[in-house]
Amino acid sequence: MRNLLLIFACASLIFAGTATKAQTEMTKQEKASYALGANYGEQFRNLGITVDMDMLVKGIKEAMAGENQFNQEQMQEAFSYVDEMVKEAQNRILTEEKEAGAKFLAENKKNPGVKETSSGLQYKVVKEGNGKKPAATDRVKVHYTGTLLDGTVFDSSVQRGEPAVFPLNGVISGWTEGLQLMTEGSKYIFYIPSNLAYGDRGAQTIKPGATLIFEVELLEVNPQ
Repeated sequence: MRNLLLIFACASLIFAGTATKAQTEMTKQEKASYALGANYGEQFRNLGITVDMDMLVKGIKEAMAGENQFNQEQMQEAFSYVDEMVKEAQNRILTEEKEAGAKFLAENKKNPGVKETSSGLQYKVVKEGNGKKPAATDRVKVHYTGTLLDGTVFDSSVQRGEPAVFPLNGVISGWTEGLQLMTEGSKYIFYIPSNLAYGDRGAQTIKPGATLIFEVELLEVNPQ
């Protein structure tokens, strides 16, 4: 976390005077600085924590001038506050996401065509193919779009315009289980509870405890 704060702070300081520039007018340094700031800003937002930008930049300027107001003990104490903020935010987000996921899944399984397996995985058949089914040890080629419960797309091979190929036992367990229900040419929608997805830790833009929705088309089993 300390490294994230430092990088984010440096990026914000470097970019401080260029935020209103059009992207085409930015220098390489400005673009790199903005990208760093945006990346870590999104991470802080997903963690649910806020940073006082004025104090952050003030700390950088004073430290660079050799005028850091905190001694080592005070720095350690301050960083302990950061750890507390992160833990509190993560626990709050985890609780909120799990409650939202449980409510969604409870209602969703009542919808026509939605089925639920013994693990809690829910799925709906959009199109049934007639090819072969994969085993957990097979490689598969798929097109997919993953969304959060609010409809936000967090990953999509469809948008990239290139199918994904991977071993079926090398992905989240909801995918490993769900794709074994499909035949080549099928398209399913999977509603995956957090314990079959990224769990309490989350991943990148996926919050801890998040329930995920994937529309998946199985193109080929063991592609060459």
